[in-house]
Amino acid sequence: MTHPHKKLRPSGGYRSTASFQASTLIYDATVWFCEKFADSRSRTVDQMVQAARSGRQNIAEGSRAAGTSSQTELRLVNVARASLEELLLDYEDYLRHRRLPQWAAVRAQCQAQQHW
Repeated sequence: MTHPHKKLRPSGGYRSTASFQASTLIYDATVWFCEKFADSRSRTVDQMVQAARSGRQNIAEGSRAAGTSSQTELRLVNVARASLEELLLDYEDYLRHRRLPQWAAVRAQCQAQQHW
């Protein structure tokens, strides 16, 4: 039996999701970080801000697309994930080029000192 009036999955409502809220914080923090610590003429700054924006925007677009196409939703969420991974690599590059420790290394060092 076919269902000509099949209900669409709920879509939208993304603003209350943890992923959208986290991506908004990441975007805002990236803009702040780049304004404060990076050379505004650098191509990397543009790439970092764009990657953060893309992560946020694709979560929103994927959520809106969920009602009509779960395939499109998944594709857009994967684009968001890839954009945020690219941003993470840019932050790691920033630290490495300046010979600054990553958080995990600093945390491990602090834990080792606590055992003394």
